[in-house]
Amino acid sequence: MSRRTGLGRNFGKLWAAASVSTVGDGISLTAGPLLAATLTRDPLQIGVVGAAAFLPWVLVGLVSGALVDRLDRRRLMWTVDLARAAVLAGIAAAVLAGWASIPLLAAGAFLLGVGQTLFDSAAQASIPAIVGPDGDRLPRANGRLQGAQTVGQQFLGPPAGGALFTLAPWLPYAADAVSFAASSALVSRIRGRFSVEPTGARRSLRAEIAEGLRWLVRHRLLRGLAVQAAVANLVFTGSEVTLVLFAQERLGLGNVGYGLMLTGGAIGAVAGSFAAARVTAWCGESRTFVATIALTVASLLLVGTTTTAWVAAAGFALSGGAVAIANVLIQSLRQALTPARLLGRLVAAYRLVGLGAIPVGAVLGGLVGRIDLRLPWLLGAAVMAVAGVVAARLLAGGAIERAKAAIGGAEARNSDERAQSGALR
Repeated sequence: MSRRTGLGRNFGKLWAAASVSTVGDGISLTAGPLLAATLTRDPLQIGVVGAAAFLPWVLVGLVSGALVDRLDRRRLMWTVDLARAAVLAGIAAAVLAGWASIPLLAAGAFLLGVGQTLFDSAAQASIPAIVGPDGDRLPRANGRLQGAQTVGQQFLGPPAGGALFTLAPWLPYAADAVSFAASSALVSRIRGRFSVEPTGARRSLRAEIAEGLRWLVRHRLLRGLAVQAAVANLVFTGSEVTLVLFAQERLGLGNVGYGLMLTGGAIGAVAGSFAAARVTAWCGESRTFVATIALTVASLLLVGTTTTAWVAAAGFALSGGAVAIANVLIQSLRQALTPARLLGRLVAAYRLVGLGAIPVGAVLGGLVGRIDLRLPWLLGAAVMAVAGVVAARLLAGGAIERAKAAIGGAEARNSDERAQSGALR
C-alpha cells in the first residue's frame, strides 16, 4: 500500500491500523444496539448508550487536544488503542458471564469515546509529520484514511457484527478488542519522533486549551469552516433523525430496503474519499468546497421531494460523495494552516464546534418532522444554500492561498528564531 500510494511506509502502517480498527468499530457499533435491545425496550435507555459515546467530545475533547500537543503522539495512539482493547475485552467478559446491563454498556461507550477523542486528535495531528505537507500528499492521505473508515464501518463491519452477535452476543466485543490490539501493534511500529518541541516554559492545561481556542477564533478561514461544519452537521442530523419513518411512510421501504438505501450513501462516500485529492487538484480548493455544498443542496432536494426509493438512494450517494470530498479538503486545510504545536488542540476545538451542533439538529429535526417528514430535508436544503453563499464569500479572493502563505511565513520565522537561539547557546 505505501509503495503504490507513494505516501511512505509509516503511512502504510497507520492506514492498516485504521482499516483494522474501523472494521472492529463497525462490528461493535452494529452489535451494541442489538444487545441493548435485548436488555430493554425503552428507547430512552437505548439512546443513553449512544449519547454516552458522543459525550466525551463535549466534556473532555479540549483536554484531549491539549494532551496530544504535550505528549508523543505515536505513543499516545498505540497506548490508547491498547486501553480500548482492554475495555472491550472487559465488556465481552461481562456479557459472557451474564452481567450485561445498560449502565455497563453506557460506561463502556463513554470510555471508548474518551479514547476516541485522544486517538483521533493525535492521528490527525500526526499525518503532516508522517506524509509531509507538500503537493497533494495531505489530501491523498486523508482520503485513503476516510475511505478505509467508510468501508470498515459501513460495509464490512455491520454484516460481520450481525453474524457474530447471532452466534454469541459477546463475540462482537471480543472481535473489536482484537482489532484494537492489532491497531496498537501496527501504530507502535511507526518510526520517527512525533512529539512537539516546547517553545517556552510549560503552562497549565487551561492556558494551553485557551491558546488553541484563541487560534481557531482568530483565524478567519478556519473559524468560518468550523461554522460551516456545524451547520452541515445540524442539517444532516435534523434530516436523518426521522429517516426511518420517512423511508417507511413516504418511500414504502421495509427493513431490507432501508438498509439498501443507506448503502447508496456509503458507496458515494467511498468514491468521494478516494477521488477527493484528484478533484481538488483539478478544480482548486475553493471551487471544490463550494461545489460540494451545491451538490449537498441538490441531494437534500432530491431525497425530500421523491417518493421513489432508487431516487432517494441516488440522493444519498450524491450526498455521501460530496461530504467525503469536503471532509478530506477541510482536514487537509486544518493540517496545512495550523502550526504543528497547536494541531491537536485545533482539531479538538474544531470538532467541539462541529459536533456540538448534532444534538441541536436532532431536536430540531424531530420537532419539524412532526409537522411533515419532508420538511427537515427541504428546510435543510435552504439552510445549506445560504451556507454555500457564505462559503463563497469566505473563500473569495484567494483566501486559502493567502492563509497558506501566512502560515508558511510564520513557520519560517519561528525556524530562524530557533536556529539563532541555538547558535547563541
